[in-house]
Amino acid sequence: MTLTPPFEWPVFIGFDSREDIAYRVARRSLERHARNPLYVQPIEQRYLRATGVFWRPDDPTASTEFSFTRFLVPYLCDFEGWAIFFDCDFLVRGDLTQLGKYIDDSKAVFCVHHDYRPPETVKMDGKAQHQYPRKNWSSFMLINCGHPSSRKLTPELVSTASGKYLHQFEWCADSEIGELPMTYNYLEGWHTKEQEPNPVCVHMTRGGPWFAGYENVEYADEWRAYT
Repeated sequence: MTLTPPFEWPVFIGFDSREDIAYRVARRSLERHARNPLYVQPIEQRYLRATGVFWRPDDPTASTEFSFTRFLVPYLCDFEGWAIFFDCDFLVRGDLTQLGKYIDDSKAVFCVHHDYRPPETVKMDGKAQHQYPRKNWSSFMLINCGHPSSRKLTPELVSTASGKYLHQFEWCADSEIGELPMTYNYLEGWHTKEQEPNPVCVHMTRGGPWFAGYENVEYADEWRAYT
């Protein structure tokens, strides 16, 4: 099944108050390359708390304000249709509306199946770099919001379930996790141009040009062109 206009892609971008510039670049680069209509919204924890949708206590292990709120996307879409989520530290270099070609209603979610084991112990603005299975799988998701497994992601569950349960996709069966190619979540500093010479999405997961010490990461100049 391929989705074509007039379908409007719902896209949710993680928002962190410390990284407003990153969100704005992620959104501008997304919209610059889209060939089909988009409906773009930030996942903003402050708003979700104010509206009673998210009430999880602050977690010292969470590296961003959207570490857990990303899993509310199916709820925010009324558990219908398909939606895209990605972190704010992305640079989009291609048309994400072409993801329709991967849609398979038997899957709850699609993502890049990284085996990411970063050597750093610190990232971004001094946040701890944790290692765990399926790390960064949830940083870019094509979500089947109406799938029975995705329907488990209610505000109650997202506000109470463990980080392991959510980020390691324990809310769905392994057979329900579709695989996207690396190009949709190229991890700066981990992947190389030899592996993927022209990525659609560059994920500056260690830290991007908006943080001191990361001004010259790969694709930094391209990122700055959107500021």
